[in-house]
Parts: sequence; structure tokens; C-alpha cells
Amino acid sequence: MPDLPAPDPSDDGSRPETDAERRRRRARFLRELAEARELRDRVQPRRAKAARLRHAMRMRTFRW
Repeated sequence: MPDLPAPDPSDDGSRPETDAERRRRRARFLRELAEARELRDRVQPRRAKAARLRHAMRMRTFRW
């Protein structure tokens, strides 16, 4: 990942992470995860279609 920041040598982990930083980090992770899923779906369309059909079947048979 070329866009990841290099670890700060002066940051020893003693400073507690703020909620805003945690949310920002989580949002970036979820964006990258969604991007990876989209890429996998484009590269393997047959597997993606099968996964969509399995998910739809699971949702139809789920009892509320």
C-alpha cells in the first residue's frame, strides 16, 4: 500500500487514540475493504454471481 503513512518513530503509543482518529481509521479500512471486494467481483464475475445468489437465498430463508 503506497499511500500508507510511515510509522512515526516519536510515537511510542503512550497517547490514547481519540474517537475521531479511531472513526477515521475505521472509515478508511471499510473503504479499502469495499474497494477490494469490488475488484475481486470484477476479476471473478462467476464467483461473485454465485455469492450474490447464495446471499439472496440466505436472506429469503431467514426468519425474523
